[in-house]
Amino acid sequence: MPLSAVRLLAPCEPSKVIAVGLNYRSHLGERPAPAEPGLFAKLPSALIGPEDEIVIPVDASNVHYEGELVVVIGKKAKNVSVVDAADYVFGVTAGNDVSERGWQRGDLQWLRAKASDTFAPIGPAIVTGLDYNDLLVQTRLNGELRQSERTQDMLRDVEAIVSYISRYVTLLPGDVIFTGTPGTTQAMQPGDVVEVEVEGVGVLRNTVVAATAKGGD
Repeated sequence: MPLSAVRLLAPCEPSKVIAVGLNYRSHLGERPAPAEPGLFAKLPSALIGPEDEIVIPVDASNVHYEGELVVVIGKKAKNVSVVDAADYVFGVTAGNDVSERGWQRGDLQWLRAKASDTFAPIGPAIVTGLDYNDLLVQTRLNGELRQSERTQDMLRDVEAIVSYISRYVTLLPGDVIFTGTPGTTQAMQPGDVVEVEVEGVGVLRNTVVAATAKGGD
């Protein structure tokens, strides 16, 4: 079937969604690099696919995009060494770690800020065989380039991330890992179109709407 005749869903159904924060020096600003990878969780219920709508909750006021490389796990991983970690990576896709900055600063944990419904777009496809430690990640807001950096600039590469997470959390096939965002971000508004493009993967495109535009559901 032609791609134009179908609707693409999120390309996997993970049991868990793990994310790494502050993994590019360009995103740190004046902050020091963390001694260990900063991990947090997003919920599988936050996942949406290409062309799905990012819904801003009614009480949110500062919702940002974060374009990222997303790793998809291929087999059960626990206490995996850095040397062996590549064997557990199935492929990669593009992702948008949508984040409400006010909630991120003020809440006890980042549940609302990072894991609200629609706050984890991924897609358009999972691609295998790429050199995922040297891919260009770009984010465009309404067609204007806002983020652009190669994954070789990550403070921790994919193998280090997979190994570190597997010390504490058993990763299962289909689980996804957001690997961090480069550069700076800004708030999105209803009507905005956000595109995250990962070299060799394609473009993840989503439109932003207010919750009331969805009938308050």
